[in-house]
Amino acid sequence: MPHAETLSTEAAPRTRLRWWTELPLILLVYACYSAGRLLVGGDVSKAVDHGLAILKIEKALHLNAEHPLNRLFTREAWIGIPADFWYASLHYAVTPAILIFLFRSRSRHYQAARTWLMTSTFIGLIGFTLLPTCPPRLLADGHGFVDTMAQYSSYGWWGGDASAPKGLGGLTNQYAAMPSLHCGWALWCGVILWRFGGTRLTKVAAVVYPLVTTIVVMGTANHYFLDAVAGAAVMGAGFLLTPYVMRVANRVRVQLVARFAPGAAGSGGTQTSAPASIVSGGCQTSTGERIPWQREPRAEPSAAPQDAGDSAAAPAR
Repeated sequence: MPHAETLSTEAAPRTRLRWWTELPLILLVYACYSAGRLLVGGDVSKAVDHGLAILKIEKALHLNAEHPLNRLFTREAWIGIPADFWYASLHYAVTPAILIFLFRSRSRHYQAARTWLMTSTFIGLIGFTLLPTCPPRLLADGHGFVDTMAQYSSYGWWGGDASAPKGLGGLTNQYAAMPSLHCGWALWCGVILWRFGGTRLTKVAAVVYPLVTTIVVMGTANHYFLDAVAGAAVMGAGFLLTPYVMRVANRVRVQLVARFAPGAAGSGGTQTSAPASIVSGGCQTSTGERIPWQREPRAEPSAAPQDAGDSAAAPAR
């Protein structure tokens, strides 16, 4: 993956990442995404029309796997209940866990992977805005879908409003189905696990996790197959845009540091304080200050003046 190697090396910043800056950033981006997803409600009748159009296209292309999977999940509780737990929890647990793994063990690649995920997520939000889509479970009964999350709601914390906890269904937009970021995020997790996991077990998980997630979102009637395809396309677009997003972000960061950092240029653009003496790469100290474990400088003995008579002549050879 030469392009992925470029993401992790050339576009990576020189600064050291800190968890106390990364965590608020990720939470802020996720809050913006959740709020935007909620605000983009869309027209319900238009969303239903989009859902029916997708279903019609799938039937024409013989891609309609949602009906047999949904019948299986509805009939066999031992499949449907674990699938509902999979849909309601892993999306919010596996992705942060892999981000933490990257941050702690593969920090050189973390920022590119994180930027890829965030960029793709915002592209998905644009998709929700432009194409509100009714998921299969919300179509009229005549279309043959059963909402397994509602059917098995007594086994979990969710109600009849997708994976939202009971009583909080009004805080989610149920017509944000296209693209499926359940599938998109699962694909991101699979790529990261395949590339950086390092063991045979992680490579198996890299394949199984996105594949099973795709089956789950269709079997629970939360997404169409084409939603999953769109989720993969969104992740691909985010991957291609990541180097450019990182360059812009790094340029903005450098400008902000130059503008607001202590000792930076004042209103007239000139420095207001004398620069600190540079001791080693990136480590600055003020005059008289010592870095830890720095040895005290050894004083050189002053040369005493000598009389001409005190100087001994060099012996002749």
